This record gives sequence, structure tokens and C-alpha cells, in this order.
Amino acid sequence: MTDDTQRVSTARLLDRRDERVAHAATLRGTIGAFVNRVRSGDLGSLPVVVGLLIICTAFQSLNPVFLAPDNLVNLLFDCSTVGVISLGIVCILMVGEIDLSVGSVSGFSSALIGVLWVNQDWPVAVAVITALVLGASIGALYAFLFNRLGMPSFVSTLSGLLAWLGLQLYLLGSSGSINLPYGSPLVNFGQMLVMPPIVSYTLAALAGVVVFAAGYRMAARRRAAGLSASTLGHLLLKAALVIIVLEFIVYYLNLARGVPWMFGLFVGLCVVMNYALKRTKWGRSMSAVGGNREAARRAGINVRRIYASAFMLCSTLAAAGGILAAARLASSSQQAGTGDVNLNAIAAAVIGGTSLFGGRGSAYSALLGIIVIQSIASGLTLLDLSSSLRYMITGAVLAVAVIVDSLARRSRVSHGRA
Repeated sequence: MTDDTQRVSTARLLDRRDERVAHAATLRGTIGAFVNRVRSGDLGSLPVVVGLLIICTAFQSLNPVFLAPDNLVNLLFDCSTVGVISLGIVCILMVGEIDLSVGSVSGFSSALIGVLWVNQDWPVAVAVITALVLGASIGALYAFLFNRLGMPSFVSTLSGLLAWLGLQLYLLGSSGSINLPYGSPLVNFGQMLVMPPIVSYTLAALAGVVVFAAGYRMAARRRAAGLSASTLGHLLLKAALVIIVLEFIVYYLNLARGVPWMFGLFVGLCVVMNYALKRTKWGRSMSAVGGNREAARRAGINVRRIYASAFMLCSTLAAAGGILAAARLASSSQQAGTGDVNLNAIAAAVIGGTSLFGGRGSAYSALLGIIVIQSIASGLTLLDLSSSLRYMITGAVLAVAVIVDSLARRSRVSHGRA
């Protein structure tokens, strides 16, 4: 294709007709466009990826065990429990609200599993379903208080934090803990079950195929609409890079025990949630409500229903995190859901890139954020440093994340991209 033909073909595209807008046609143009997006406040996952690289480099230089396969497998196990709770926090932050009771809800769910499964001899599947249903009911209660009575989510969930903690202590009684049957499928899932190598390698390759299929479908839709789209070569290169990176990670983890099934469940939930937030009418409504509630209402969105779904998803995922935590520890105890669970769940969502101002976020924020937090905890543990430093460092990272989010939001407003 000649240069003249290329220019004529490009001129026909709707998004290329404005000569005042620069478009990336070469590698240099692509890099320039990326720099311009960063300058305008569209940072994406860049800050957390850079931060994670710095954390890994620092701890690996101080202790070579940090990036050892065995330590990384343990880190992934630990990421899964609080990560699922953080995924719920992403949902509630997307609509510009907050849930301060996720730790207590997870602890209550953990206690309920022990009481129903061990003390009352219920089938474990029935106990798990009951805990999830009660978690969703808690979210429905918050939604009712918010939608019908106008109670701020900060107040209602703070009250819930105390109420569900008290109920957790009541269920466990004077014993304070209930040991779950060691060797049961649920406990094995939380403590030791890993994917067979063939399964993990296949899933890594499948992820690249999905990336290509999604990109190809999007490119076809853009061409049909008369817009510019990624070329087939670009899509193949992107899919190949994804496969190479994931296959190497799987290979490295398989040098130890392998990829935990529990972490696979967490990643699967992130993929499903990200699709729902980015590709469905419900997800677009979540972003609209979080960006401007009144504008969303005037656009015909059922704002109350969106808030209800966000609260219910948040509490349900908190309950699921409590179940996974009980499986991980093989016990239901009074300490479950207390301590830094609330801090880590909320911090992971914010550090990962979900905006506290609402309207912007991704399910992968929970994945990236919890990896950052658990990396800090693991690195300090290997260095035999006190937990006080972990709290201070995590708090500092959270403060930096909020500052970056605020500056990025201000930059988007000034560039007309808010």
C-alpha cells in the first residue's frame, strides 16, 4: 500500500478526521501517545506496577529468599483470602461509597462455618452457601439503610463492624475458636491444593488466546463503526507476550509446589468481575453512578438498584473471603477478620488503582494491590522485622496511592478527561 493510499484510507476513519488530534502510526508515536496519556492523568496500573518492581528489587537484594518459588507460592496463598474481600471493596468504591465492616463480615462468616459445619454437623456445602447468603443479606440491609433512610455508608458499615464482630464473638462463645476437620476438602483447598502442571500451563496459554479473541472482536467492531483499530500483527504480538510471561511465571512456580487453586479462584473472580464492570450495562452503570449520581439518574439508570448491587456484592465477597480464611487457617477463631484485614482490603483496592472518588477502577486493582501489600508483609517477615514497620510502610504506600489518585484526577480535569 502506497503512502497516498494509506493517507486516503486513514482519512476515511471517523476518529482520524480531526487534523488537530495526534494519532500514533509508528512506534515512536505510540510511545508519545502513552506519555501524553500519563501527563493527562490517565495512569492506569503504571504506578502500582512500578511500585511492585521497586518492592521486589529492594527485598530481593536484602534477602535472596524473597523471590524463591516456595516463598512466592506461600505469598499467593496469603493473597487469595484478603484479595477476595478487596474485590468487593472495588465494587463499593466504584459507586463512591465505602464499607468499613468487611473484616467483621468475613470474621462472622468464618465463625458461622465452624458452628454450622463442626458443631451442628451440617454438610460443608450447605454451611458455605448459608454463609454467602447471609453475607448478601448484610449488603441488602446496608443498601436499604442507604437508599430508603439516607444513612451514610460510613455510619451504617461502621455500626455493622461492631455488630457483626459482637455476633462473631457470641457464636464462638467461651472457647474462642473451632478447629475445622484437618484433611477435609475445604481445608486442603485453603492450605495445600495446587494445580497440576498441565492445568496451569494450559490456563496460561488460554489467557493469551482470550486476550487475542477479545482484541480481535473489539477491532472488528471498531472497523465496522468506521474507527481505527489494532492490526492483526499487533494483536498476535500482544497475545504472544501474555502467553510467554504467564508460562514463565507458571514454570517458575512449578519449581516449588505450583500455582494454588485458591489463587486461581481469586484470579477467576477478578476476570469475571472485570468483564462485568467493563463490558456489561451494569458495569457501565456502576461507573456512571460513581462519576455523577444525578447525571446517571437523569440518563435513566436505576441508581438505587446499582447501589444495592454494589453493597450486596461487597458483603458477599467479604463472606467468601472469611470462608477462604477459615480454610487457610483450618479454624474459626475470634481473631478472624480483626486486626489489619479491613486496612489491607481497602488499601489493596486503592493502591491497585481504584479511585476513592468513585467512577474509576478495575477488578484487577484488587489483584495488583493485594500482591503489593503481601509482598511488603512477606519481605519484612523474611528480614525478621517487627509488624509495626509493616503497618507504617503499608500506611505510607496507601497515602502515596491516594495522593497519586488525587493528582491524577486533578490532571484529568485540567485536560478535560475527567
